[in-house]
Amino acid sequence: MQLNDALIAITGGARGLGLAMAHHLGRRGARVALIDTDNDQLDQAVNGLFDAGITARAFVANVADEASVTEAFADIREHMGPLDGLVNNAGILRDGLLVKARDGKVEKTLGLDEWQAVIDVNLTGVFLCGRAAATAMIEDDRRGVIVNISSISRAGNMGQSNYAAAKAGVAALTVTWGKELARHGIRVGAVAPGFIETEMTASMRDDMLEKLTAGVPLRRLGAPADIAESVAFIFDNDYFTARVMEVDGGLRL
Repeated sequence: MQLNDALIAITGGARGLGLAMAHHLGRRGARVALIDTDNDQLDQAVNGLFDAGITARAFVANVADEASVTEAFADIREHMGPLDGLVNNAGILRDGLLVKARDGKVEKTLGLDEWQAVIDVNLTGVFLCGRAAATAMIEDDRRGVIVNISSISRAGNMGQSNYAAAKAGVAALTVTWGKELARHGIRVGAVAPGFIETEMTASMRDDMLEKLTAGVPLRRLGAPADIAESVAFIFDNDYFTARVMEVDGGLRL
């Protein structure tokens, strides 16, 4: 896909990885539609993109709510035109052990609300936005691209039953949609990041951060730009579909 003047929607686009993707794709000439829940953060993000010479517009939506997603994608088409791409980036964490016990006594279990919140945003949100984007692309006869953000945690990670399950589901959706949508000229790929420099890692103690980094063969955390470049690769490469690209510094065996 030629990114110049392409319209790309990015969920969770008001900050972090989503905003880094918006800047990277925007510098390549894409127009970006940022989807997020926080109106103030969206306004700040759009203003920053404008300052960088990037065409952007904000759309407030809850990716886990069907009506909200339907309205957001209708608004994007109305105000910005036919959709060429989607990055399914929105996600949350609610980490916890399945069962926390000591000396044979259960102290805490992972709550159903913590399970459901992560599944709703990280998996159902991907489904709802992917469906809306694919529908728009087919109706507008656009040979578009959908990029889902999975994680190396999809293989299983302690304390992340909900997150790992959701990200494994995202990887499965990527392969399924890539095969289903190819007939319509729509490609679907995924990026599975490892440990990335975020607000969360920036707040960690130095000793914890050093231990985390030591486990990465490249001996550093990934930068948001590393993920943004990987997303751009999927848009660029017209023979890439139904596959998950791991960007983890060699962490996962």
